Amino acid sequence: MDGRRLGVGVALVAALMGVAAAQQAGTAGGPAGGPAPAQATSPVPPLIREGVTERISTHVHVIPDNGVSLVPNVGIVVGSKATLVIDTGLGPRNGATVMREVATISKNAELHLVTTHVHPEHDLGAGGFPATTKMIRSKDQVDEIAASGLEMAKRFAGFSTLHAELLQGADFRTADVTFEKEHTLDLGGVTVRVLAMGFNHTRGDTATFVEPDAVLFSGDVSMAWLPSVGAGAHLNQWLTSQDRFLALQPSRVVPSHGPMGDAAIMTKTKAFVSTIQKRAAELKQAGKTVEETMATLQAELEPIYGRSPRMAGPIRAAYTQAP
Repeated sequence: MDGRRLGVGVALVAALMGVAAAQQAGTAGGPAGGPAPAQATSPVPPLIREGVTERISTHVHVIPDNGVSLVPNVGIVVGSKATLVIDTGLGPRNGATVMREVATISKNAELHLVTTHVHPEHDLGAGGFPATTKMIRSKDQVDEIAASGLEMAKRFAGFSTLHAELLQGADFRTADVTFEKEHTLDLGGVTVRVLAMGFNHTRGDTATFVEPDAVLFSGDVSMAWLPSVGAGAHLNQWLTSQDRFLALQPSRVVPSHGPMGDAAIMTKTKAFVSTIQKRAAELKQAGKTVEETMATLQAELEPIYGRSPRMAGPIRAAYTQAP
């Protein structure tokens, strides 16, 4: 197995467990960091709820995650001739739940699916969608699936018996539409832009912007929580992505997880990343070790962003990438 890919998966699992421990101790999140997700092995099952779908704009509905770990905020965009779903939930059972919710708000026969990234809770519920669903993927997503396959799904399946049951038989849906940088979709009176965002949280991060409603589905690239930087990602890409989102001038931002918001989510993310880049470079130049830098920056930033285990990864990346 590729050692780099193994490191990415282990880091994600460790982050999930670390966030959970901090939340249980009452220390995770903060004013800008937002609440942290619950532990992957907590009693709260990773199941998408029915009957709670919210209409947040003329064409956009959201099934909120309710703060449950490994449950995404699922988007449903309805035009006059077609419907787009954004993210699937963990495994076909959750995908089927999403489809029941879609049926309550849309009678369109034409269905499209895009996922914010290829982690299991966002992508591996596609088996619960109709066979006629048109899967849209960036080339980056296709390449990431080819490189890592179901390695992360196997780790997620080890969290509990329920996780294993939900992921049994789950697999990635083959792309019907593949694009390099951007794909425009006409749902009938609703233009949607699907954007390949580069390597931020994952190599295949994908965002969706619903133009007439100015609603942005930002994935894990912009959330109320602090960034979860993919191993090997450069923080400059995170800053570029925030600027790219801000240029869209969204009125509503729906992240992969956690509370919805507005453009302030990107502004806060950009401020955090810029600050740790600057301070990590200063401390590194002063001869501080990475451990000393992390301790110093966490102490400096906790009053602003709260005590969050999500802080360590970006700081380490900033130190490594500093000259």
